[in-house]
Amino acid sequence: MTAKNRIQLAMAIMALLIAPLAVHAADAADSDVNTIVEKTNRVAYYQGDDGRARVKMTITDPQGRTRRREFTILRRDLEQGDADTANGDQKMYVYFRRPSDVNKMSFLVYKHPGSDDDRWLYLPALDLVKRIAAADERTSFVGSNFFYEDVSGRSPDKDAHELLEVTKNYFVLRHTPRQPDAVEFTHYDMWVHRTSYIPVKMDYTGRDGEVYRRYEALEVKTIQGHPTVTQARMSDLRSGGSTVLEYAEVSYDLGLPDDVFSERYLRNPPREHLR
Repeated sequence: MTAKNRIQLAMAIMALLIAPLAVHAADAADSDVNTIVEKTNRVAYYQGDDGRARVKMTITDPQGRTRRREFTILRRDLEQGDADTANGDQKMYVYFRRPSDVNKMSFLVYKHPGSDDDRWLYLPALDLVKRIAAADERTSFVGSNFFYEDVSGRSPDKDAHELLEVTKNYFVLRHTPRQPDAVEFTHYDMWVHRTSYIPVKMDYTGRDGEVYRRYEALEVKTIQGHPTVTQARMSDLRSGGSTVLEYAEVSYDLGLPDDVFSERYLRNPPREHLR
């Protein structure tokens, strides 16, 4: 064997030894729990600089009876992260159209990651603006199985995060509250799609050790380049009730002005931006 051949053989052997280490390092980086949480939070709540969607809500009680609500949701980010992450301040406005008992009701959120969000609800029948206290974040949103906190999103800072498993299609995460007395669950497990970072399922475990609440993404579409949940369900596994949300006319990067997200528009909706 010539000297040149010996060098080529040595290089080939080194490549075979190094390659598994490089693959392992790439897998480790891909599976970093904080990176997964950041990317998932961005996909769920921060795509584009702002957004709008028409939403149909169907609430089904344990006896199978249904109620429906229709509303428009507007969102504007005040701070943007990089291309993969985001966790900045955000504003959200929800305006109800149907049925008649909730028509003209509106909901406003100022989201502050790392501290309590500011939330207001306008009740037109009483001509009353009600402040939603932080203690009420995990109560029913307009009679549905979704909570106020589900609508605007739970800040990742409120939980400790653990990567339980990596499957062919999903990262399986466990989120444990840093202030367990402030919530009704001991932890919740989340299945995150490895390509899109869409959270496709969340199971909430109560103090009795049983899963009592489940979120599921039922339909996902790509809109303006963004993977977007267009149908989702929240189920109460104890009572048997559930709520399905259907999103239509979803659009991003509309250039929504900041003053749309102010208390004065709770009583006087910005109709030109709700169409």
